[in-house]
Formats: sequence, C-alpha cells, structure tokens
Amino acid sequence: MNKVSFDEIYMGLAVNLAKKSHCVMAQVGAVLSKDTRIVSLGYNGPPAGTHNCDIEWPETGCPRDRKGGCSLALHAEANAILYAAKNQITLEGATLYVTLSPCLPCARIIYTTGIKRVVYKDSYASYKGISVEEGVDFLQRFGVDVIHFKIEEAKII
Repeated sequence: MNKVSFDEIYMGLAVNLAKKSHCVMAQVGAVLSKDTRIVSLGYNGPPAGTHNCDIEWPETGCPRDRKGGCSLALHAEANAILYAAKNQITLEGATLYVTLSPCLPCARIIYTTGIKRVVYKDSYASYKGISVEEGVDFLQRFGVDVIHFKIEEAKII
C-alpha cells in the first residue's frame, strides 16, 4: 500500500483552495503547516468585505494598479500568513504549500515570519513572463528550503 505524503496532501488541498479564489486572472491557494498539522489556509483575492472581482468585473478583473497588477488582491500566501497572525499563531519553522511560487514581496514576508520550508507547484516567473524567480531566489539566499513540487493531477482529489 502506497501512503500519500503530507506534501501531496497539502499541495492537493492548496490546489483545491485555489478554486475558491474570486480572482479573474489567476487562482492561487496556500496551506501553512507546522509539525504536520494545518495551522492556516488562504487563497488569493480581495480583502474580506470588499469587492469580489469575478462578480464586480467578471470580464476584466479588478482595476489595475500603476504597475499593471491587481489593485485589490492579496496573494494566497499573504492571506494565510495574515490569518495566522490575526489568530496569534506563530509560524516559526512552518512549511508553506502554495500553487504559485512566491513573488518577491511575499518572499520577504515568508522569511520574516520564520517559515523554513516552501513547497510550490507552478512558477510565478513563468506566469508573469519574467526570466527570474525572484521570490524563490530570495528565500534560498537566506536559508529557506524551497521545493518545486510536481504533483500529478490524478493525485489531487
């Protein structure tokens, strides 16, 4: 009998959480675990109580900021980290599972909160059409274990 790893379980959960996103442009999910237990979840989208992009702007998504990014959205990993902080959950030594590798601003937050391991499914650089995985490079430079996890779609429930 082949046992499913926590990496497979939590990445599968992150993939399914992404489906909750109201973002028109990209759906991203995140799971934070510590000592093999889930401590927080998140997906990308606007802050609670604001607009849901797929309802307000179903064709185009939310208005763009001056750099061309979403003007409302919080990234999935930021949402998961903020929820943990709001509930006074320490993330020192935690693992983050995220369906899209962290951007540089999120990488700074990840490092600052003490998360020691990041497992991601898809490349943010590829999604954005840039040549460098800035967030991954930053995390690795400062000792965070970063893993590009390839999960078979068949293993996602």
